[in-house]
Amino acid sequence: MLECEENIIHDKNVLNAKKNMLANNTISKISDLYKVFGDETRLRILNALLYSELCVCDISELLDMSHSSISHQLKILRDMKFVKTRKVGKSVYYSLIDDHIFKIFKIGVEHVNES
Repeated sequence: MLECEENIIHDKNVLNAKKNMLANNTISKISDLYKVFGDETRLRILNALLYSELCVCDISELLDMSHSSISHQLKILRDMKFVKTRKVGKSVYYSLIDDHIFKIFKIGVEHVNES
C-alpha cells in the first residue's frame, strides 16, 4: 500500500473536496440505489423492462422463473422507485419509472462492453 512520503496535508485540496462532499444521507441513498443493481435477477428484470411494459407472467416466462420469485423482486424494484405499475382489470403491468433507470442501466452496459 502506498503511503504519503511526507506528512503534509494539502489544505486547498482537502477544503475543495470537503466543499463538494455530499451529505451522508445522500450517500446512503446512492448506496441503496446501487445495491438494487447488485442483484442479477433484478438486472434481468430491468433489462426485460427497458423496452416493453410487461406483467409478472410475461417476465416469469421470459426469465424462466417462478411468479413468486419475480413478484418478490418487483416489490423491491417498486419500493426503490425503479418501476411503476399500471393496472388493467386484474392484470398489473410493470415498466421503468423514468428515463434515469434506463440511462443508469445503459451506462453499465457501455462500461462492461468497453474492452
